[in-house]
Amino acid sequence: MKTVTSKDGTAIAYDQAGNGPPLVLVDGALNSRAFGLNGPLAAVLADRFTVITYDRRGRGGSGDTPPYAVQREIEDLAAIIDAAGGQACVYGISSGDGLALEAACAVHAKVAKLALYEPPFVVDNSRPPVPADAVQQVTGLLARGRRGAAVKLFLREDAQVPAMGVALMPLMPAWGKLKAVAHTLPYDLTIMDGGQQGQPLPPGRWATLTAPTLVIAGGKSPAWLQNAARALARALPCASHHTLPGQTHIVKPQPLAPVLADFFTTTGSTRPAGDSNTA
Repeated sequence: MKTVTSKDGTAIAYDQAGNGPPLVLVDGALNSRAFGLNGPLAAVLADRFTVITYDRRGRGGSGDTPPYAVQREIEDLAAIIDAAGGQACVYGISSGDGLALEAACAVHAKVAKLALYEPPFVVDNSRPPVPADAVQQVTGLLARGRRGAAVKLFLREDAQVPAMGVALMPLMPAWGKLKAVAHTLPYDLTIMDGGQQGQPLPPGRWATLTAPTLVIAGGKSPAWLQNAARALARALPCASHHTLPGQTHIVKPQPLAPVLADFFTTTGSTRPAGDSNTA
């Protein structure tokens, strides 16, 4: 484990593996270097890239300096990219997409290319909207020490995990890890705030984005996630859309890695070779 100091003095922990151009992986809610989808993905990509996984603030080995602001997380990601040499490709998943997008707009010279897997925007009526007061609801539960209830609320209302799955979650080995980072749920909800109420994405929101961008969705994912990916690809100034057959939100690294490698290493391309599924 290595650490880098963010602009506000917070220590951000990261791991680095492999050789090649730098690639930073950004986790979604409840994930960290040691737990989630990006760790296995990093191992598969390490033969082509110098892959960096990091603990977003408040998770794992990273510090957490209040009060929270999305700008602090942008600065964290910028510090990680600086440690990698000043410019990197960036891949985000789920609510990590929201952070990666904001960072790519704010510090665009640092992000060479951007890939996003299933950004959890809610852009239509294909699912119920996330409650407008979701941040306040989760924060209230955490203030009362109800970490498990906060995780369940997030999984039910935001992630749309079926009720039976949520009920069984405390019996799963991962439950303790989820509760350990429950205090960071308001961070992800804040990042996504305003984009999950069933309305079209606001035109021009990411007008300053300059990085070629690939937005990916799993072919077996719910309609709302597939619709969000297409809508985001249309809303971005230099983006394309790709469907990964057979995959869900819990995407497997083996089919995803070749798509990312092709996109990140193809000069001037915003679409993987052979992909005819554009936005």
